[in-house]
Amino acid sequence: MMRSLNRCSKHRAAWLLLALTTFSLELVALYFQHVMLLKPCVLCVYQRCALYGVVAAGLVGAIAPATPLRFSGLAIWLYSAWEGLQLAMKHTDIQLHPSPFVTCDFFVSFPAWLPLDKWLPSVFSASGDCAVRQWHFLSLEMPQWMIVIFGAYLAVAVLILLAQFFPPRKRDLFSR
Repeated sequence: MMRSLNRCSKHRAAWLLLALTTFSLELVALYFQHVMLLKPCVLCVYQRCALYGVVAAGLVGAIAPATPLRFSGLAIWLYSAWEGLQLAMKHTDIQLHPSPFVTCDFFVSFPAWLPLDKWLPSVFSASGDCAVRQWHFLSLEMPQWMIVIFGAYLAVAVLILLAQFFPPRKRDLFSR
């Protein structure tokens, strides 16, 4: 299994599939915001940024997957999935254990050199409250689904990282 994961990590299609799946999740988030009129909170916007990090990882890995550049994509993938998982767990904790002492920020705070909320306010501005439960599916709230999603991305990234230590077998005409 690890050898086949190593082989897959050296093909552009796998990296583009990663970028495509995360970008589709971004489109779903925009559908929830603009069509279903759900208000994203600050932590929702930060989780979107983490998903965009996974999209970027897929694109970086797709540039030259057979070269060491894929390790840069893998590092971005691991970092983004980890940060997204942390944000989703914090968001879930705020929703499951509401307290006036534990809240999220009122406004998103991006660095001055990257004011995403000013450049694309329809995507990166937050107008909701983190403690409000707006949507659920199969008895899980949105941040709980994000724990599942980021956990899956992180688990696959760790498997791909470990698979790099298992070189693929060279196939010849007489091997099985």
